[in-house]
Amino acid sequence: MQESLPHPRRHPGDAHRRGGALDTASVTAVILAGGQGTRLRPLTYHRPKSIVPLLNVPFLAYQLALLRQHGIRDVVLSCSYMVDEVRETMGDGDRYGVRLGYAVEVEPLGTAGGVRNAVDLLGGRVVVLNGDVLTDADLGAMLRFHADRRAAATIYLTRVPDPTAYGLVELGAEGRILRFIEKPDPAQITTDTINAGAYILERRLLDRIPGGRMVSIEREFFPGLLADRIAFFGWVADHYWLDIGSPAKYRQGQLDLLARRVATTVSPAGALADGRLSAEGISMAPGASVARPSLIGAGSRLGAGCRVGPSAVLGPGCAVGAGAAVTGAILWDRVSVGDRAVLQDCIVASGARIGAGAQVGAGVVLEAGAVVADHARLAG
Repeated sequence: MQESLPHPRRHPGDAHRRGGALDTASVTAVILAGGQGTRLRPLTYHRPKSIVPLLNVPFLAYQLALLRQHGIRDVVLSCSYMVDEVRETMGDGDRYGVRLGYAVEVEPLGTAGGVRNAVDLLGGRVVVLNGDVLTDADLGAMLRFHADRRAAATIYLTRVPDPTAYGLVELGAEGRILRFIEKPDPAQITTDTINAGAYILERRLLDRIPGGRMVSIEREFFPGLLADRIAFFGWVADHYWLDIGSPAKYRQGQLDLLARRVATTVSPAGALADGRLSAEGISMAPGASVARPSLIGAGSRLGAGCRVGPSAVLGPGCAVGAGAAVTGAILWDRVSVGDRAVLQDCIVASGARIGAGAQVGAGVVLEAGAVVADHARLAG
């Protein structure tokens, strides 16, 4: 099921160069946001992965900002899980400076099937983003690379120190893709470039994707392009890149954003620990302290003598009790931390309550509404 973009779109056609610059007027984007986020559970029991908060902002906002930064304003969300929650949060995209449409899957269709399901909303050149990748990749440079080679398809590739957990992509002259090696053992490692989850496709290629069934872009569609000798290239670039699909990586993404390791135009929602905390309606009792880098959500209350940070994120409406310590922890909205409780390097979802004197250690992930008893000890 497809829903039209909220405003009239430009006439579709191949993106082209105009006056030496790349014209993105006909470029549209698809974000593959249909997954159930099983690796992120229990955080995704009540909230889809695409809108989990990063610095108190829905994750999709970072991908929309990246697209907008490179002149791409027509975006389609390919989604199937908790669609109403996604739509309620993201709306028509106006607040994010884009025109946002929805292609809803009745049944999961896979990564290629999700793109095919959105085909009627797409223009002549299509940028595809996996819905779990935080990156500041230069999509404009990638589009120029694609246009210069008259490519039909281009993949963004990034280098990793240990590629055994990923699919390798071997390249030939001018970046032409030679082959894929799925999750190689050490003897098969011939390169360190992996699929980074961003693609450029000419719209005509989408006719190759069968409709109405699950199709993998990595295991079926891409190998088919190679087999048929389609002009298929890999763009290798050194930009920030992180798959936030696991709790550990999700937490890392927040800390990297706090440390400004990611170039983004998205502003965090809350007050950074730089002396301006009162501007967000945050109350601090005598002796409460916040160490940089940390972010405190609007309306939060910090009790007497508590310590927050470094590397802590509190969502809106949190309460930290007297003498409590919260370091390296990610708290969603309305989390209550009891007096003298200690939270370190953990993740706590919306509305959870941590009892007085409790200890929540590194690696612990608590679902929304969880209750931790007074003086309990939880270790990851």
